[in-house]
Amino acid sequence: MITRGAAEPMLTGKHVYRVHWVLGTDRLRGVCHCAAAREFEDPVELWAWLLAHPEGPPAHQPTNGNGSTR
Repeated sequence: MITRGAAEPMLTGKHVYRVHWVLGTDRLRGVCHCAAAREFEDPVELWAWLLAHPEGPPAHQPTNGNGSTR
């Protein structure tokens, strides 16, 4: 059994991206370092979106949490 002490600090910075599995679904939520977020079913599309920031297609826009833009 592995025991841990206090929570380890979370990485931050210009090149830190987060990918979360949306519980109960087959979807992934990508979060860019600028806090823009989108949901995807295809992990390849998710990473293409994250790595295209800030100038490449598809458009990098914040979403309302369900994958659609505001």
